[in-house]
Amino acid sequence: MTVLRQSLIRPLARLLSVFTGPRIVYGWRNANGVYCPATRISTHTSIDGHAGLVLGDHVFIGHFNRIDGSNGLVIDEGCQVTNYVSILSHSSHRSVRVMGRQYLGHHDPVGYVRRATHIGAYSFIGPHCVIAPGARIGKGVIVQGYSFVSGEVPDFALVGTRQPGQPAVVMGDTRDMDATLLAQHPELHEVYAAWAGQDNLRRALAHGGRAS
Repeated sequence: MTVLRQSLIRPLARLLSVFTGPRIVYGWRNANGVYCPATRISTHTSIDGHAGLVLGDHVFIGHFNRIDGSNGLVIDEGCQVTNYVSILSHSSHRSVRVMGRQYLGHHDPVGYVRRATHIGAYSFIGPHCVIAPGARIGKGVIVQGYSFVSGEVPDFALVGTRQPGQPAVVMGDTRDMDATLLAQHPELHEVYAAWAGQDNLRRALAHGGRAS
């Protein structure tokens, strides 16, 4: 699919979805020319800053999301972004508060945040989450719904918000969650290790052995 074709098919699909409802469109071409045939994005997700957005293949982005690549955003292979999620690489709210009417049209607003954001492979972002500019989310992470995530999130973390309005914290390890299925399906060990690494496969299997 050429860049021109991609630029036409999404608006057309969105127009048709007025009559059919939101739809998932297969295929995404990054600004660097890399085509991701298995990546799926809703017609009702807003994407800003296409030039700074890099999606891996097999990424799923559902309905009514805001994806902001204006200052750099990488979403690695196999990530799932559910619905009503904002993934940001810029923030202006501090600038607007301190500058007031001087903010609009200013070439370099005071306090304006521009930070690249990264989400590692096979991570899951639950509904109604906000991923703040500059967040670095590791691979294999689960972000529970209604979470606010900033800063660093380690690989395989299960993170969530204990109380409304508080930043997300680590609450568990997704390898522990995967242990039972991996123990039951040895045919998937090689597939899991291909992205997670052999050490993490061994850790999950060891936990599964303890659990059994």
